[in-house]
Amino acid sequence: MQSLILRSFILFFAVSSVLAIGSVDSHSQVNDPKYLSRLVKSLSPSVVNISTTSVTKSRGFGFNSPNNDPNDPFEQFFDRFFGENSQQREFRRRGLGSGFIISKDGYIITNNHVVRKADEIKVILENEDEYSAVIIGTDPKTDLALLKIKPKTSLVPVKIGNSSALDIGDWVVAIGNPFGLGNTVTAGIVSAKGRSLGLGAYDDFIQTDAAINPGNSGGPLFNFKGEVIGVNTAIIAGGQGIGFAIPMNMANRIVNQLQASGKVVRGWLGVHVQQITPEIEQGLNLPNDNGALISDIAPDSPAEKGGLKRGDVIVAVNSMQIMDEDDLPKYVANLAPGTKADIKIIRDNKYKTLGVKLSEFPEQQSVSAAKKSTNKTDTAIGLIVDEITPQIQRSYKLKDNNGVIVVKVLQGSAAQQAGIKAGDIILEANRKKIRNVQDIENEFSKLTKGTSVLLLINRANQTIYVGLKYS
Repeated sequence: MQSLILRSFILFFAVSSVLAIGSVDSHSQVNDPKYLSRLVKSLSPSVVNISTTSVTKSRGFGFNSPNNDPNDPFEQFFDRFFGENSQQREFRRRGLGSGFIISKDGYIITNNHVVRKADEIKVILENEDEYSAVIIGTDPKTDLALLKIKPKTSLVPVKIGNSSALDIGDWVVAIGNPFGLGNTVTAGIVSAKGRSLGLGAYDDFIQTDAAINPGNSGGPLFNFKGEVIGVNTAIIAGGQGIGFAIPMNMANRIVNQLQASGKVVRGWLGVHVQQITPEIEQGLNLPNDNGALISDIAPDSPAEKGGLKRGDVIVAVNSMQIMDEDDLPKYVANLAPGTKADIKIIRDNKYKTLGVKLSEFPEQQSVSAAKKSTNKTDTAIGLIVDEITPQIQRSYKLKDNNGVIVVKVLQGSAAQQAGIKAGDIILEANRKKIRNVQDIENEFSKLTKGTSVLLLINRANQTIYVGLKYS
């Protein structure tokens, strides 16, 4: 009897093992110790090293204006004392990056920041053949660029994978040119998806622990099927084992447009949205904090023409659920201008759907984010602020509409380090009353590098002082 039970157990274990192996199917070869080396060998011909050269002017004795601006006081000083014709010399600055081939005739994907300031671009293949490259198009908003070379022979393009099919924990391989060492391979897993780094409205990064270092920028992130599922782009300064890649599904859409027309055309709604804080959720009597709160609408925009209003909460566009303020611009940007979108909103505690015809994203956008914040507010300090609307005044139970509300705090900024949070209301700057956005812009415009500003903030109906250093 015991032997029968033992035989039955062994048979069950064997069948289970076969089923388990069968479920892995195409991934079973990963158990082969040589699988990864064979995979890398097949992928390497599709990965390229990129060398860039940019020409800058500088003074022979080591001094020059940071901006090479003839109106700069430093330039005028040296012109007076050393003469205008002898102070400038040309210096060639070199940069390194990576890329990968997407067509047999020489189209190559890389990062925009790799080639942005380049006067000369060289592409080096795995066999050390070197070609001059031209830029077909760039998209600074997603940090992507498309290059073209004229190869002597047919090239080996990558296979494009589906980045949406990635799961956290999937194995990935990065190949690139870190520190100019030449093709280098690292492996790891997908650590997270949908990461936002505060770099722009279209942040949607894959996070991986496969080592990515300076020089890897623009290189491919492969899955274990040998398909490109990301473009290696960013690392966190001081972080170890934390790298970020642009999902290939996003990159593919951008690159197809660059190849077709040299530029990217995005759908545009014309709203400025903000996060729904717990206070706003309670004040507007919302069912949850899902959605994007409209804080401003651009004049003559599709949103205005379609009947959207300040204070509306967008919870869906077509069948896409809008979970937060970051979802909306990413989804709308993927829709073609002219598309009629069904915008589902919450207004006065009722759901409503409006049909809005999108237009093309303007090159010089004049909606509130650009209109209501200066470069100094956005970057040097790290705050994006907005007016106190009647809805915000009611939700925060404010006595009046004086002050400005913090819409967003940029990651790594002085404002974040000072502890300022989205939803804070700034009442004073350096003991001067702030009534609106123009007032705080005026105060910030007086700051110089290294100086500080003392802010009085209303947070949860309690006032606190915060010292913010301008850097």
